Amino acid sequence: MAKIIAKVQVRRAYDPPADDDGYRVLVDRLWPRGLSKDRAHIDEWCKALAPSTELRKWYQHDPDLWPQFAQRYRMELSEPAAAAEIARLQDLAAKGPVTVLTGSKRSDISDATVIAELLTSTSVD
Repeated sequence: MAKIIAKVQVRRAYDPPADDDGYRVLVDRLWPRGLSKDRAHIDEWCKALAPSTELRKWYQHDPDLWPQFAQRYRMELSEPAAAAEIARLQDLAAKGPVTVLTGSKRSDISDATVIAELLTSTSVD
C-alpha cells in the first residue's frame, strides 16, 4: 500500500484562514484573547492536547527553554488519552490538510509546532 504523506501546517489563530488550511484545530487550553469565534473559523478546539498548566506556566514561551519544553510536552502527549487524540488527528491529516492553530505570538516555538511534528512523524500505510 502506498504511503500517504499528511499535509500539516502551523498557523496563528489570529491569522485569517487560507484556502489550503483544510481542517483547522486550535490546540491551546485558553481561547486566544480578543479573537471572536466567528473570526477564528476553527473546526475544533482540542483542549485535551494543550500542555498542562504547570508546563505552560514554567515555559512562558522562553526561546531558551524551547528544547526542554518540547521534550516535556512530548512526554505529556504520550499519555494514552493524548496519544489517542494525536492518532485521530493523524487520520484526519491522511485524508486532507490539517492546520494546527495557536494563539502564541511565535508559532515556531509553540505547542502547535510539537503537535504538527507528531502528526507528520508517523506515516499512514
